[in-house]
Amino acid sequence: MHFDTATRQRWMSALAHSEPAQLAARIQALKLTPEYEAIRTPESGLVQIQARMGATGDRFFAGDATLTRAAVRLADGTLGYSWILGRDKAQAERCAVIDALLQLPAHFQTLMETLIAPLEAERAARIAARQAEVNTSRVDFFTLVRGDNA
Repeated sequence: MHFDTATRQRWMSALAHSEPAQLAARIQALKLTPEYEAIRTPESGLVQIQARMGATGDRFFAGDATLTRAAVRLADGTLGYSWILGRDKAQAERCAVIDALLQLPAHFQTLMETLIAPLEAERAARIAARQAEVNTSRVDFFTLVRGDNA
């Protein structure tokens, strides 16, 4: 089965941003225990983070981040990959296995509904909670013009 880039980006993003304990618990609850072999055992390294001035200006290097990547092959030959921020090798391997399973028609719909959608909802809730926390300390600055100083 072939997926468009946006669909795969969606599930890869949900997996990469998931909390390790929550993902492990969800996988255990779904009783997912596929047979697979590690093509690339999880390994950590550094990547350079690029940014743009004002989101549209020239690029610059903002710094380095730790990244862990993994690649697995299911018993039927389907390959799964993952790249996550941080050094959690078990999380990278779990994400790679789920990526491979999502490519199989037999698992796609079930995993999208029972795993990916809830992970996206949890992330949206975390972002909303953080935004609400930040908004409590928000200060709006303005300038007053007092009289005519001309």
